[in-house]
Amino acid sequence: MTTTSNETRTVDVLDAQGAKSGSAELPAELFDVTANIPLIHQVVTAQLAAARQGTHSTKTRGDVRGGGTKPYRQKGTGRARQGSIRAPHYTGGGIVGGPQPHGYAQRTPKKMIAAALRGALSDRARDGRVRVVSELVAGETPSTKAALAALGAVTTATKLLVVLARDEDVAWLSLRNAPTVHVLIADQLNAYDVLCADEVVFTSAALEAFVSGRGASGAATGSTGSGAKPKAMPTLGADGGYRGDEPPAGFEIKGNEDSMKFHAPSSPWYGSTKAEVWFDTAEAAEAAGFTNAEHAHDDEKGEDDK
Repeated sequence: MTTTSNETRTVDVLDAQGAKSGSAELPAELFDVTANIPLIHQVVTAQLAAARQGTHSTKTRGDVRGGGTKPYRQKGTGRARQGSIRAPHYTGGGIVGGPQPHGYAQRTPKKMIAAALRGALSDRARDGRVRVVSELVAGETPSTKAALAALGAVTTATKLLVVLARDEDVAWLSLRNAPTVHVLIADQLNAYDVLCADEVVFTSAALEAFVSGRGASGAATGSTGSGAKPKAMPTLGADGGYRGDEPPAGFEIKGNEDSMKFHAPSSPWYGSTKAEVWFDTAEAAEAAGFTNAEHAHDDEKGEDDK
C-alpha cells in the first residue's frame, strides 16, 4: 500500500490468482481519518443492543396460575398469615422484579454511525488490512471452492469480511456458506463487522459503489462537495406567501387564513400559532390582506376600556 501527496491511499488490485491486475485509490476522507475509539464503542454497543430480541419474560404472582384461595384461615393455626400459595416466597410462586419483554434499541445519529465506520476502515487501511480483488468467481456458475481459492491467493487471514456489489450474485452464492467468511453488500458495511474481521476484502465493483455512495450522501455527513444536488427555489403564491410545512430561509411571518391575521416572531402567540402561509416581511403580509395580530388585539382592548 502506498500513500500519495494528498493522503489518498493506493492499494493493488489482485486477480483470482493473486497477481496484480491494477491499482485502486482509497480516499483519505474514508480510509485515513482519526479513529474515535469512544465513538466506535458507542456505535457498536448500540448495534449489538438493537440485535437483542428482548423476549425474556417472567411471571409475577398475578400471572402464575392458582393461588386464588387463601391457603388457611387467618388466625388460630399458630402459623404466619398467608394470602396465596403463589406469593414470591413460595416454591412455584411469582417472581419479584424479574425481566419483562422490552426493546433494547438505542437511537444513534446517522453521522455517528458513518464516523464510526470511517474510523474502523481507516484503522484497517493503515495496517494494510484492506484488500481489493478484481473478481472472485469467473463465469456465471457459483463455486465455493473457486471463491475460497481466490481469497487464499489474496490473503492468509482466517476471518474475512468480503464486500460485494449488489449485482455480484455469483460471488454471493459462492461465499454465503463459507464458515470463515462474512459477506456484506457495500451499502450494508458497518463498523462492527469491520472490527470483527481480520481483513476486509473489497471487489473492485464494491469499492467503487461504496466510495460513490458515500460521496453522494456527503450532504448528510457534513460534506458540501460539488456533487451535492442544489436545493430547488421555493414556489411562492400570487400574494408572495409560501404555503408548506418547511418555509425557506427568511420567511418567519406566520399567517392564518381563517382570521386573516399574521404573527411576527415577537408576538406572544407566535409559538402556538400554526402557520397556513409564510411571509418574509410584515409589509408583504399586509399587502396580501393580513393584519397584525398584536395591533388587532390592542385595538380590541382599547374598545373594551371605553
